[in-house]
Amino acid sequence: MRETRNEIRVTGSQQPWISISYVAGIFSFIICILLIANFLQMKKVDPIEQNTLNALIERLNDNPQDEALREEIRTFDHVSRKAYFTNTWQVRIGGYLLLIGIAVVVISLQIISLNKKKAVVISDEKPENIILHNKNARFWMMTGGIVIVAAALIAAYLSNSELENQFTQAAGRSTDRDEKGEQMFTEKQDELPKPESDSVILDTMNEIIINEKYTFPSWALIKQNFPSFRGPGSNGISYQKNIPVQWDGPGNQNIKWKLKIPLQGYSSPIVWDDKVFITAASNNNRELYCIDKNSGKILWTSRAENIPGSPPKSPETSDDTGLAAPTPTTDGTHIYAIFGNGDIIAVDLNGKLKWSKNLGMPVNHYGHSSSLVMFENKLIVQYDQRRSAKLMALSAEDGSIIWSTERKVNISWASPIVVHTGNRNEIILSSDPYVASYDPQNGKELWKVECMSGEVGPSAAYANGIVFAMNEYASLVAIDVKTQKILWEDNEYLSEVPSPLAFDDMVIIPTVYGIVVCYDAKSGDLLWEHEFDNGFYSSPIKVDGKIYLLDRKGTMQIIKASGKFELIAEPKLGERSDCTPAFADGHIYIRAGDLLYCIGK
Repeated sequence: MRETRNEIRVTGSQQPWISISYVAGIFSFIICILLIANFLQMKKVDPIEQNTLNALIERLNDNPQDEALREEIRTFDHVSRKAYFTNTWQVRIGGYLLLIGIAVVVISLQIISLNKKKAVVISDEKPENIILHNKNARFWMMTGGIVIVAAALIAAYLSNSELENQFTQAAGRSTDRDEKGEQMFTEKQDELPKPESDSVILDTMNEIIINEKYTFPSWALIKQNFPSFRGPGSNGISYQKNIPVQWDGPGNQNIKWKLKIPLQGYSSPIVWDDKVFITAASNNNRELYCIDKNSGKILWTSRAENIPGSPPKSPETSDDTGLAAPTPTTDGTHIYAIFGNGDIIAVDLNGKLKWSKNLGMPVNHYGHSSSLVMFENKLIVQYDQRRSAKLMALSAEDGSIIWSTERKVNISWASPIVVHTGNRNEIILSSDPYVASYDPQNGKELWKVECMSGEVGPSAAYANGIVFAMNEYASLVAIDVKTQKILWEDNEYLSEVPSPLAFDDMVIIPTVYGIVVCYDAKSGDLLWEHEFDNGFYSSPIKVDGKIYLLDRKGTMQIIKASGKFELIAEPKLGERSDCTPAFADGHIYIRAGDLLYCIGK
């Protein structure tokens, strides 16, 4: 009798899946080869032509007034970004296709394996398919496939990294982008003025950054102005010089002008170039004013009206908040203002409405008071309401939502700050129960620390790698941004309204009952404390080596910015004020009651 052996015949149900596995395998193999070849090609050829761009920049450095050359660089930079995003898109899609192909192969082989149980056992001299029936062949085929796939995926990753490095080096530039890669930072960091601390926003170009649809100012240009609540980045630091320390409101000494504001409000003024902006509102009207910085005359008034979705009736607010508590912000081309009924408007420098929308009626027993701040072409809005808390980035171009991040927090009256923490930009918010940080490009939560409680009013402050946050009936906490650990905390001196001020190795804490203290930022040791006659709602601003802190009676407490208490002056305005002043071009702008003051020599 002839010796036979058992073999498995391929059944009809297996054959289609075998064909699919072959096709998917070949497809995946081709994608692998293309990804590897792309990486090798990228190592040989610079797709971004960084040498050409660097040469153009060197020419511009030699002739900075050459506008034609500047425009050529902008055009070339635009083309480079297109090349960058096209290449990264191709690498990303290639990686996705490879993973899909592998998944199809795995699924097909799994189905073939399951169908073997239904196969017919026959006697045959030779296997019908050596790949299906030879164990060694299957082993080496699988091993080889894994090696090739791994090489392709590594090549895809390295290609993306290499391309990003080439783009970064293309102008010796700092690079940052959101998840979609829609905007690149493009400025040499060593060309920027040295900041007072490391709490600056990562910069971009000398003058403006060019987006496909939008321009926004550099950090150097922002520092020349006072564009938001508590200054650049809303962090309590002003970079102005020659600020006066002596004036007298009742005696009209060093009072350059004062203006009666038509409506009521508690928002603070902001300044850009030769214009001051401030908001005010009544139950029926919500207005943004543009005021000539030199003469004190209202140049134009823009009203938030006829906005789709705007509630017909204004929400109830407290007397300390009203409908115009949030401070507006500007990017130098438009002014953005939000009101207590959820209306938000964008107006150009001539008062023409760019866009408007309603974010939904604020559910807030005091009224909405979180101020606005800009980051690049994004308007950052903290909208922590009852039953719905979120942080949003609206397009400065048209008001559309770029991203929106839900937050599991309670109502907050604090405002966001935007700072650079060493290797990235962060939006930092304080609320109950978290101090949290978000990526300004995509809204992704970077970290959060559970340490707050109560109705949080003070905003956070940042300096030298440490975030400071506090609230009355909670505590003052110092958080290391790298480890997200609480370095120290104290609950002796706390505030419910004014925000802390951090700089160098110190943090200043004002209170509503009049005591101001200074702590060592790293250890929490008390450096000094001083009790003033009146309490504070205004937040302190560090400017020109001094701390300016306006009490509720209108007296400015000017303190030397050091670890030893030294009172420089106590000039009086003669009007009560709860608003934070703005500083620009040797002048101070203070809202007090229904008046706006300009103080200058």
